[in-house]
Parts: sequence; structure tokens; C-alpha cells
Amino acid sequence: MSIFVEYTEPQWRNLNMRQLAEDQAYLYVKSLLPEESYLYTLSDDCYTCPYSKVKALPPVADGVGHDQVEAEILTLPTETGLNFKIYEHNHGAYANDSISSLCSLRRTDLQEFGVYNLTLWSNGTCNFIVDKPGVPIYYAFLAVFVLVAGLLIALKLLSWVWKCYRYDEAAAAADSIGDAAAKATQRKRLRSLDTFRGLAIVLMIFVNSGGGGYDSIDHVAWNGLHLADLVFPCFLWIMGVCIPLSIKSQLGRGSSKIQICGRIIWRSFKLFAIGVCLNSINGPKLEQLRVMGVLQRFGVAFLVVGLLHTVCSRRDHISPQQAWQRSIYDICIFSGEFAVLLALIATYLGLTYGLKVPGCPRGYLGPGGKSNNAANPHCIGGAAGYIDQQVLGNAHIYQYPTAKYVYDATAFDPEGLFGCLLSVVHVLLGAFAGVTLLVHPTWQSRMKRWTILALLLGLLGGALCGFSKENGLIPVNKNLWSLSFVFVTVTVALLLLNFLYYIIDVRQWWSGYPFTECGMNAIIMYVGHSIMHKMLPWHWRIGTMNTHFMLLLESVWNTLTWVAIALYLDAKQFYYSL
Repeated sequence: MSIFVEYTEPQWRNLNMRQLAEDQAYLYVKSLLPEESYLYTLSDDCYTCPYSKVKALPPVADGVGHDQVEAEILTLPTETGLNFKIYEHNHGAYANDSISSLCSLRRTDLQEFGVYNLTLWSNGTCNFIVDKPGVPIYYAFLAVFVLVAGLLIALKLLSWVWKCYRYDEAAAAADSIGDAAAKATQRKRLRSLDTFRGLAIVLMIFVNSGGGGYDSIDHVAWNGLHLADLVFPCFLWIMGVCIPLSIKSQLGRGSSKIQICGRIIWRSFKLFAIGVCLNSINGPKLEQLRVMGVLQRFGVAFLVVGLLHTVCSRRDHISPQQAWQRSIYDICIFSGEFAVLLALIATYLGLTYGLKVPGCPRGYLGPGGKSNNAANPHCIGGAAGYIDQQVLGNAHIYQYPTAKYVYDATAFDPEGLFGCLLSVVHVLLGAFAGVTLLVHPTWQSRMKRWTILALLLGLLGGALCGFSKENGLIPVNKNLWSLSFVFVTVTVALLLLNFLYYIIDVRQWWSGYPFTECGMNAIIMYVGHSIMHKMLPWHWRIGTMNTHFMLLLESVWNTLTWVAIALYLDAKQFYYSL
């Protein structure tokens, strides 16, 4: 069982293994040179970065054997591969890769709670030895799955026993009638949309709870895509899908467009205001209050797309007679929104590549800091970062972007003002998928349209990023909300909705439980988990919490607690939306 919970000996030689955090290991390093030398390292995560100085290695005194040299003890990160270089001279905080070194090596097999030896010999060569193997970190998924499965099975058995011994026939009959009525209502509502939204909010709570401390789940440092980077855009996109459905429903009930626009403005204001309030959760210091955030971006995107689609919508659609006309009818009635979409993309690209940012290359898309050998340390995000800094001020943007920890970057807001341009594009693409639901009467035609759109956007996104992480014209980047990021994540969302729509609404193989119930109270779950982030019973700490098993267990517990709350609210038929 110890392999599943990342157990390691409390003590290894003179090392306290309990002092290590998750994804850390010890390194014994010593130099046998008679002169002082300098150890530098570089993480594989840090693209085009120089080596960073770690420690000066003291010289060996005359007559001292290599067994008598006391090794320095360092702590290493193990999430990604690590490159080592030992230089004869001190090159300051950073050393370019082009500078010659005494020795260099790269290790991609570093493990959590391992102990390693790096020795620089007197002839200038170095070797790397595994002193104590580390522990595997992904078995924790299996251990937590078994525990959670056991808990759910036990709860199911208790529920069955309760129904058998405490459930009278009258209550059973009433529940049966209620279930029948609920199913009749559900047929009128696409459950796959609520399931999609519920899946998005559950994953958002999971990753915001730490995701077990896994690097592959957490947000990527700059370019690229991890699980956490998919959640927010999918949530935005499904909001867009629901906008045409909501507006058509309101028009059908006799609401005027002015009334609908008033509701959209009021809802957008509430989203923005709640987001600002959540930003003050650690204290309302107005001089340092972050203005933008997740709900704020929801509010801005909903405002623009909602008003635009309301203005462009018709109360009654006259379906064309010709088959070829029907096949493109959704495109025709969405032409006004498409025009705005193209204008927003043109504006984003024009400012990104055309705006002159003081002290930075034109069209810069990097994280600044020490990327590109620290050539542009204050240029994080290029035009996006500059515009946010000028409009909002440095004190009112996010101070701890993911690039700060890998690239030593400055403040940057991943939900800033400039990124709202393509977030609106994101929601417009979702709205087009919603129009497809309204215009195409059969499930085959709907799925065909979504599949074609997914393939088209996937190819466009892949072409823009060069089907690579770093080498394309426009890399996939959530922080910048880049155009390739929009196309790739919308592709994922379309394919996922296609799948859920088919198995839930078409074939009815799955009801969407429990994600459907979560999707019907998504705002309560989001705001609730943000407010209760450090409170029992949602969160807890036992001991050092320095293993992925404990961190994953706590993240899953928090997520399941909110799922249980959503199920309870559904049982009470309580649903809240702004």
C-alpha cells in the first residue's frame, strides 16, 4: 500500500525526508576542484531561458581526499527535466547556454523524495548518481479512486437499506409521480447543455483546489495547454451556446428587445460586481484591489454577445425551401455576429502585432522575465500586458501569474481587459453552436454542423500554432487568450458537446447525473467554493500534506462536497441563476 501513498523513510542518512514538499528531492553536490566553481540549473519548462545560478561550490583544500570533502545539500524540483551546468567563473544570476562550462548534464528521471549525488571531479568531469530512488506519484490516482468508489458504494447501500426499511408505499408512489413529471420536463430541455456546464464547474473546482498538486493538471507556465487551461474557456463557450436559446425563449414569451437588453445589462453588472467582491476575499484594500477576474470576463463577454445577438435576432425565422439554403441558413442569420467576430479578431491582431510597446519588440508574445535569455524582462504579454498596465494600473492587475514562478516574470492579468476581445469571439462561436440547435431540426444535421466546425477550427488553430507548443506563429496561450487558443479550445468544446448530446439527448444512454444537477446551480458552486476556499468541511490539512496522495484526496473531497451540495439543492428543487 505504501507505493500508492508515496511513503518514504522519515530519515535517510542525515536528511529529514519529511521536510521535502511534493515534487521535491535532495541533491548532494560537491566539487573536487582546487578553485571555486559555480552550479547553475535550467528547468525544461523555461523555454529559451538562461541557466540560473544556484550555488557557489567551495574549493578543495590541499591534501584533502575526495571522501573527506563535505557535500552541499540542495533541494531540487522534480516536476520536469532539469539541466545542470558547472562553470569555472561566476556569471551572475544568469548564464547563457552559449557560455562554455566545465561540465553539463541533463536529467529527466528525477523522482519525488529521491536523493541524488552530483560530483565535479578534479579533471573537470562530473557524474550524477542515484543515491536513493524516489517514489512514483501517479499511483495516488488509483488509491484515491478506490477510496472514493468505496465511499460511494457504501452510501448507495445505505440509501438502499433506508428505502427498504424506512420508505412507505405512499412516499414511493409520490416519488414515482415526481420522477415521471421530472422526466417529462427534461425532454423539453437539452440535458447535455447542463451536463456540459456541470462538468466544467466540477473540473474548475477540482483544479482550483490544487488538482492534487500535479503539474500536468495545473495551468501551464506560458505557452501550451493543460487540463486547468481548458476549463474556463469551455465554461465561457457553453454560456455562448445558451444565449440564443434564452433570447429565443424570451422573444417567444412576448418580451421586447429593450426588455431583454435590460436583463442582459443587469445580469452582466451582477457578474462583474460579484467578481470584484470575490477579489477582495483577503481584505478590501482598494488601492491594490484587482479589477478583472473570471466572473468579470463572463460579465463583459455576456454583455457584448447578449446585446449583439438580441439586436440581430428575429422573432420568427422563415425556413428556406431549398435543401442547400437550409444547410447554410444558420450561417446566414448569424452573419451580423460573424461580421463583429471578424472585426474583433482584426482589432486584436492589429493591436498585438502593430502596437509599439516601449522597450519591447513589436509583436512580442513572450512572458518577459528571463525568457529569451532575459532580453525583454519587463515585456510580459507584449501589447496585452502593456494595455492592461496603462488602463488598470500595475496595482490593480494580477500579481502572481504562472510565468512569475518559472520565468521570474512581472505582474500580468490572465483575465485582463485586452483578452476580453477574443473572449467575446469565444462566446460568439458558442452562440453560433446554439443557433445551430435552433435552426437544424434533426440531431444528425446538428452533429454534422458541429463536427465540421470543430474540424475547421482545429485545423486553423493547429496551423496558427504550427502544431507545436512553442514554434508556431501564434502559440496556444491561455494567459494571452491567443487566437489559436480560442480555436483549439472551441474545437475541444464542440467535440465534447457532440459526444454528450449523442449519449444523453439522442440515445439517452446516460442522464448526465450528477453533472446535470451541478450545471443547474453552477453560479452557487463557483461563488461558494471561492468563498469557502480555506474552511471546513470543504478543506482540511493533516500533517505536512507533502504528498500527491494527500493533496489529491483533499482536492477530490472538496469537489465531491460541492457535488453533494448541488445534488441536495436539486432534490429540494432549488435553482439559482443571476
